[in-house]
Amino acid sequence: MDDPALSSDHTDRRAYLRSLFLDRQDAGRRLADRLQAFRGPDVVVLGVPRGGVPVAVEVAVRLRLPLDTIVVNKLRVPYRPELSFGAIGEDDTRIIDEIVVHSAFLTDQELTDTETHERDSLHRRSERFRRHGPQPKLRGRTALVVDDGVTTGMTARTACRAAYRRGAVRVVLAVPVAPHRIVRTLAYHADKIVCLETSANPRPLDESYLRFDPVTDTDVDHLLGTHATASSGPRRIRLAESGNGSG
Repeated sequence: MDDPALSSDHTDRRAYLRSLFLDRQDAGRRLADRLQAFRGPDVVVLGVPRGGVPVAVEVAVRLRLPLDTIVVNKLRVPYRPELSFGAIGEDDTRIIDEIVVHSAFLTDQELTDTETHERDSLHRRSERFRRHGPQPKLRGRTALVVDDGVTTGMTARTACRAAYRRGAVRVVLAVPVAPHRIVRTLAYHADKIVCLETSANPRPLDESYLRFDPVTDTDVDHLLGTHATASSGPRRIRLAESGNGSG
């Protein structure tokens, strides 16, 4: 009979070997190494809540750049919440997948009701995440849009478009992992894509991380508050002390 302890060790070892990153903080540190060329007074880091914020905090700290969020809410089919027919972002950004809309037989009323609900949610989340300090000005600057990974590309496209609408003259999408096919598509929606790992065969995002704990709005709020305090104080707080179990 197998020793349970040994079996557990082997399982953990296999998971570690399959994973590209230990957690979101590890991905952020490695992404920051690739983004050294973007240090400068005309660059702002925009984390995509929720999972992109722990990654973005690491990038902002290591490159000594201002940090903000770029909130995106997916528009989900009412009776199939796992399926999205589009996404909305700040500054009235909106992207709709007409193929999904038609295949799901969505009515105009369902489209309107879903978008109205998500717009209200997006507004509340944007206000919550920005209560820790003034919003960095983006007009005329470069936006580093950071997320923890890409699957379909809908959120990334919406975030990049929202960054342009906020006045960014250049948008760089920076993610740890994405499917190769989606990266090629996203090249039409940003000035530059920085992706650490691409694959021909897409896999669930959580399989790229050894630890991929859920990140809540409360976690995002905590990370942003801790970062704001550390950035304004005489000494920076170590990121390891601000994890709050969100990575």
